Amino acid sequence: MKLPNILLTGTPGVGKTTLGKELASRSGLKYVNVGDLAREGQLYDGYDEEYGCPILDEDRVVDELEHQMQEGGVIVDYHGCDFFPERWFHIVFVLRTDNGILYKRLETRGYNEKKLQDNIQCEIFQVLYEEAIASYKEEIVHQLPSNEPEQLEDNINQISKWIEQWVKDHNP
Repeated sequence: MKLPNILLTGTPGVGKTTLGKELASRSGLKYVNVGDLAREGQLYDGYDEEYGCPILDEDRVVDELEHQMQEGGVIVDYHGCDFFPERWFHIVFVLRTDNGILYKRLETRGYNEKKLQDNIQCEIFQVLYEEAIASYKEEIVHQLPSNEPEQLEDNINQISKWIEQWVKDHNP
């Protein structure tokens, strides 16, 4: 049976991981958090002193994921999306969160002031939505609000319905 590949993207702190894990457990699709994948496989290309974090080796991440993505049925969670091959995804969801809520979430994670401000700016200027629109066909890119638990449930239901329909349409 053919299953779709889904990309969850958006600024850090918008709820990609919470949504992705819950969606995977309900849909049976496989969940891949690119940050965890990189940590486990040491898929890094140096260290960013300014942000206090390792630099992702995008080519190695793509090589690592290629086989699973060809098989299908994968939910990928990452805050960047322009380095993934366009052919991988059947649909892209960009999660969006109000700045006040996002600020509190990132503060709780212990982000330094520069990292905090840059991520809030990123959200204000819709940087990741613009990146998704530039990287994929516009008709497969959708924005979802991610401020409160009720929206999480709505998003899960909405994406689950989409998955069911996709599976019907692609498995005669």
